[in-house]
Parts: sequence; C-alpha cells; structure tokens
Amino acid sequence: MGARREGKALANTGRHNHQLCVAEALHRAETVCKDSGARMTSLRRMVLEQVWRGHDAVKAYDILAWLGRKRRSANPPTVYRALQFLQREGLVHRLESLNAFVGCSQPRGNHQGQFLICGKCGQVSEMEAREITRLVSESAKAKGFITHRQTIEVHGVCGQCA
Repeated sequence: MGARREGKALANTGRHNHQLCVAEALHRAETVCKDSGARMTSLRRMVLEQVWRGHDAVKAYDILAWLGRKRRSANPPTVYRALQFLQREGLVHRLESLNAFVGCSQPRGNHQGQFLICGKCGQVSEMEAREITRLVSESAKAKGFITHRQTIEVHGVCGQCA
C-alpha cells in the first residue's frame, strides 16, 4: 500500500482489509456527489467499484469487459463517460503513462499528487509531497510558465516486490 491513505482499512495488525477500503471509497464517493449535487448512478458506482477492485491501475477496456458480463448495454462511450464523471468529481485519477485509472483516496481535497507505480505487481500508491509540487511550480514560474495541474508518475518497484 505504500503511501496510500486508507484510514480504517488498515487493521491494528497492519494487514490491509480491502473490502473495508472499497466500502470507504464508495461511501466517500456518495458523500462527494451528494455535496456537489452530482448524481451517482448505478453504472457510475459499478465503474468506481471496478477502479477500486485493487490498488493497481485499471484500463477502461478491462472495466468494459467486466461490465459486459453484468450489463448487456455496456459500450466504450458509456464507460468513458462514467470515468470522465468520476474524474470531474475527483474520485479517480487518470495515469497518463498507463492510460489507466486509479481511485483517489482523498476526493474532497483539491490536491496534486504523485503516483508510485510498481513495474512488477502493478500496485499504484498515491502520495502528496507538497515540497515536490512547490518545487515544480517554482521552477516552471522561473521559466515564465504557470502550472494549473501537476501529475507526476514515478515508475519503479514497490517495497513488497523489491
């Protein structure tokens, strides 16, 4: 799990309770949508559930294949619209280098994070190192560039695979 924040999902034993992790993510999503006035449809919820099925990145076509077994009406535009909604609400992040999605563990905060991506097991950990964000913004500003959003993807090997 690395730097990923998951609250109660970590038991006192240090072992990860993924069912609780998913339940917390879905509950946060419902709250975020309610607060913003957005509608969490059953399809959007199913897509979000698939994104949170593990802590690795999920491709849209993998979600589509899974949805196709659950709902006959699943098609690429449907999945992409659901993912766009989830991104807009801050519930998922898109990892550009993988063309895949991961759940956001802090959907309420307007944050700019960094992602640690394990090349062996595929686990993705989100972290927020404000110093990195600040340094990138300052370096960009020195070049006359104003940053609006930063997503830094770091590829390597996680502690469990190392």
